[in-house]
Amino acid sequence: MKKTSRRDFIKISALGAGGLALANPVLNWVPGFLPKEKTPVDESKAKRFPTFCEVCFWKCAGFTYLNEEGKIQKIIGNENDPHSNGRFCPRGTGGVGMYYDNDRLKYPLKRVVENGKSTFKQVSWDEALDFIAQKMSQIKKDHGPESMALLYHASSGSYFKHLLNAYGSKNYAKPSYAQCLGPREAGFVATYGSGVSSPEPTDVKNTKCLVLIGNHVGENMHNGYIQEVSDAIDRGASIITVDPRFSTVASKSKFWLPIKPATDLALLLAWIHVIIYEELYDKKYVEQYTFGFDQLKAHVKNNTPEWAYTKTDIRPEDIRNSAYEMAKAAPAVIIHPGRHTTWYGDDTQRSRGIAILNALLGSYGRKGGWYFPETKKVPSYPAPAYPHPHWTWKDITKPTYKGAGTGISNDLIKATLPSATHEHKIKGWLIVGTNLLTTIPDKELTLKAIQNLELMVVVDTMPMEITGYADIVLPECTYLERYDDIRSSQHRYPNIALRMPAAEPRWESKPGWWMARELGLRLGLEDYFKWKDVEEELDWKFKQMGTSLAEMQKIGVKMFDKEKDLYLQEGEERFFNTDSGKIELYSLDFEAKGYDPMPVYTEHKQPDPDFYRLIYGRAPMHTFGRTVNNPNLTDLMDVNSLWVNPKVAKIWGIEAGQEIWLKNQDGVISSFPIKVRVTERIRHDSVYMIHGFGKMDKRLKSYGKGIDDSELITNVKIDPIMGGTGMRENFVTFVLKNPHNEEVKA
Repeated sequence: MKKTSRRDFIKISALGAGGLALANPVLNWVPGFLPKEKTPVDESKAKRFPTFCEVCFWKCAGFTYLNEEGKIQKIIGNENDPHSNGRFCPRGTGGVGMYYDNDRLKYPLKRVVENGKSTFKQVSWDEALDFIAQKMSQIKKDHGPESMALLYHASSGSYFKHLLNAYGSKNYAKPSYAQCLGPREAGFVATYGSGVSSPEPTDVKNTKCLVLIGNHVGENMHNGYIQEVSDAIDRGASIITVDPRFSTVASKSKFWLPIKPATDLALLLAWIHVIIYEELYDKKYVEQYTFGFDQLKAHVKNNTPEWAYTKTDIRPEDIRNSAYEMAKAAPAVIIHPGRHTTWYGDDTQRSRGIAILNALLGSYGRKGGWYFPETKKVPSYPAPAYPHPHWTWKDITKPTYKGAGTGISNDLIKATLPSATHEHKIKGWLIVGTNLLTTIPDKELTLKAIQNLELMVVVDTMPMEITGYADIVLPECTYLERYDDIRSSQHRYPNIALRMPAAEPRWESKPGWWMARELGLRLGLEDYFKWKDVEEELDWKFKQMGTSLAEMQKIGVKMFDKEKDLYLQEGEERFFNTDSGKIELYSLDFEAKGYDPMPVYTEHKQPDPDFYRLIYGRAPMHTFGRTVNNPNLTDLMDVNSLWVNPKVAKIWGIEAGQEIWLKNQDGVISSFPIKVRVTERIRHDSVYMIHGFGKMDKRLKSYGKGIDDSELITNVKIDPIMGGTGMRENFVTFVLKNPHNEEVKA
């Protein structure tokens, strides 16, 4: 059979999904499978199990409670956890819906051909794993182990990463790097010699002024951060919000600067100009800790607020007054780096502008600005050294994107294409907990790469668009049914957290650690999996850290003493891991690599007549597309809407609540309609929607609800420094009548 036909999309059918009832179609959906009782759980009689949330990257620690009948009833925060402070967001408390969701993947599925047509067949775990191991062994023999790649996002990805290392490949990547936070990491590494990482070490609890640039606090529900921002507002800290949309946090701000999209760097350069030329910078800090001040001063000489006004639409007096507000609060001021920073293709330099402004105000390493975080190192279970691969992602990526810090999903995908010109080819994908067709821009390129694979394995809890193209689909149990590796993340004090199962896996789903170990044994890598089960592995690790699995099962979170100072001490000498050993306002590393050593503003395309810039964002009850099928959370929001300025709506004759379709600059039309929200809270040159809706699989209860913005993102601007995918240079116009041949109904 030809590869192209074998790569046909297969819908997860009633049989393939493990018996989804055809008599219960999506239009008749009622979440009847969820527990009905509303009586609060009696905690004195209930059992509780420590966990940390998998609904977003913040990974708040908490406890899962079982009622007297042994059913999962609620999840609450762990009071000792610095990520949550004992409180969960709506997504965290609604996580129980993932466990009870009957649309979950239930059994291992294998692509087969029946009557000349590709379909999925339910198979045993042995058959599925044997097939994968045989294919991986063949790929290793024919092309070398480096030709297997791992694309992952879920916590269990750490075990598959270990498997791939033992197999002989270091070709792994998280889409979140090139599609989300990569530019800020590259920008801060170039400035301070270290990245930002997560949770961001911003001292919000002590700040006097917080500057947010496209950072939607209250809508991006980063739990501990949200709590600290709320407290800062209550105590009178100034908030400066730069956003073309009047967001939730803009309503709480002293300054709302409704910037023209794609001109953020012009504003940053103007702020830097004011801070330098009006001598508002921290002279002692800049003299002691920074390199390149004179070059920077000359560089921004002409970047006046008047110049920036012509770019940004922000009045010069507002630029100056907001700069004065920062300087008045310094060093207890934070220009926040954001998280989703892949916008326009020059995003690393925009992040550099943010990093430089923090340095001029003396906030990095100062109370109320940025603190120095610590992380508790997690030991690796004893195993042989990994084999040394002949080539890695660096050989693919680094020649083009010299500032890339990790593997880039897009480059690994491109290396799978038959048209790839370099010698390094990818032949197999392990995809763990990420829906590539909605997370990676340029869907058509991803589909072309899929056709050239010799093996494609998808590990997930839910049937997503990507599962339909797999050779093997492995059903992972939810985070409430499994152990995962130890959570050890940076914070004010080192801390660790345990996730353990509160219930047995439903149907035949399995934890990721089990799958990775079973594959390792079949591949002859037993020396790398000496532990018989994950409890033995975790207990060994915990004991090296001064605790035990038994203790962690009781407390969930353990804090450790801090070994370093939280802030710079007065006059302290400090080495920064840069070429100069100082904070580089002028980047020697960028200069050596052929990049601009200081940020340079470049003009970006603005919308053509009758087109509007497509802006996407988040909602506090959803994490992108991962939660839009969760009945607990869709009860709060089950569909997205399109924000349209009233002046624009009047021109088009569009009314609030009207359903319309969108067409982008490349002629791509949305598969489904979206209802319009007419509001003054969005600029006239832009429209806005929540990301993650418009699911294409009819077997999901979220099928056809709203528009999937990623469907309309066909113009991608690549960051030349680290390879990030700028996705905010896409423009849409309105289609008022159904453009499809057949009526599309959700």
